[in-house]
Amino acid sequence: MTPVRRRRLFMVMSLVLASGTAVALTTYALRQNINLFFAPTQVIAGEAPFDRVIRVGGLVVPGSISRDQETLQVSFDIADNSGVIRVSYSGILPDLFREGQGIVARGTLGPDHHIQAQEVLARHDEEYMPPEVAEALKRTSMTHDSY
Repeated sequence: MTPVRRRRLFMVMSLVLASGTAVALTTYALRQNINLFFAPTQVIAGEAPFDRVIRVGGLVVPGSISRDQETLQVSFDIADNSGVIRVSYSGILPDLFREGQGIVARGTLGPDHHIQAQEVLARHDEEYMPPEVAEALKRTSMTHDSY
């Protein structure tokens, strides 16, 4: 092998190794920051991971909202057609949050299928529903008028 070919081979091998390392590090970093979406039925079925940030969406069950009078702590149930889970949140809820409306809660799942939310998002108007919630409700054939 001539010195020129050896140098080219070394450069190509270095480039492949550097590219592979960059892809591996990027994939590892993204894997740590992905927030997966689950419907309440999937959470109850055990498809959602514990102690990892996930997003759960559904309709707020009428009559399930309970507020602590001294703190900003609020608990409520969200449901799709066949599953209901409890969500706890400490903070100010969005102005559009109310019973029977579609929401997405981002937080961690405890072993009792209870979500400790870090963020609660509510839909914008009468026609809009978060795409993940709409898809989950479509799969279970439930509309927000069911409640």
